[in-house]
Amino acid sequence: MLADRSRLHIALQKSGRLSESSQQLLRDAGFRIQTTKNSLTAGVENFPAELMFVRDDDIPTFVSDGVCEFGIVGQNVLEEFALGQAEPKYEVLAELGFGRCSLKLAAPESLTYEGPQSLAGTRIATSYPRLTERFLRERGVDATVVKMNGAVELAPRLQIANFVCDLVSTGATLEANGLRPVETVLESQAVLLRTRKPLDEARSQIAAGLLSRVDGVLATKESKYIMLNATEDSLEQITAILPGAEAPTILPLHGRPGHFAVHAVCQESIFWETLQKLKSAGASAILVVPIEKMMM
Repeated sequence: MLADRSRLHIALQKSGRLSESSQQLLRDAGFRIQTTKNSLTAGVENFPAELMFVRDDDIPTFVSDGVCEFGIVGQNVLEEFALGQAEPKYEVLAELGFGRCSLKLAAPESLTYEGPQSLAGTRIATSYPRLTERFLRERGVDATVVKMNGAVELAPRLQIANFVCDLVSTGATLEANGLRPVETVLESQAVLLRTRKPLDEARSQIAAGLLSRVDGVLATKESKYIMLNATEDSLEQITAILPGAEAPTILPLHGRPGHFAVHAVCQESIFWETLQKLKSAGASAILVVPIEKMMM
């Protein structure tokens, strides 16, 4: 069955660490996903879009070829794909803040490691050969990269390789296999991709609506709405302390000359230390509330 080209198509990981978080991002953006078990696609009830559930390493290809206009994938997968391409046919629109992990070189606990030159002449097992080769090339190290599609951590024990280069979230898997991280090759998180293939006017407008919603969700992740009272003399110092706030709203308090209410959207986290600084600067009645939705 051919894809409906009147709708947008979004490629998501079928299963794995990014799958549910990617769908939750879309739900937070107000999309009602029609999920069915064991299906490769899912419709969206209230928006002209369709989700396509595929292997994560197929997502950059789908987006590059224009089969899907958008995709969500880990930077580790995307960078590995990009190193095999002459020119990317996609653009990265946003870092999404979930699926954080690191691609790390790891060594057996019994093996001495004294920097990248310790890798010279060794064998490194990995599912990310291009990223590993780039790491070695940038450091002028000559080593043999052994591609494995799974069970990379077993390579030293099976004497397939001396080192491994693999994704690490907590480090528990490395530790369970007698390995320790020694170098970081790449820091990764989920990103939103868009194809460079041109869209017709109708789908361009749909795409703009999708991005507006997603941008609104991302803007609210760390954002908080803060309200406080301040005297005229303390306004300058207080507004300078507000984290990531632009052009706060300042209103005179009724019946209290020289006193003002300050309202601001703060684009950064607000910690207790920040509240203490605001109080010390003369703020009172400080209230911080989360933002559920925001249209940029």
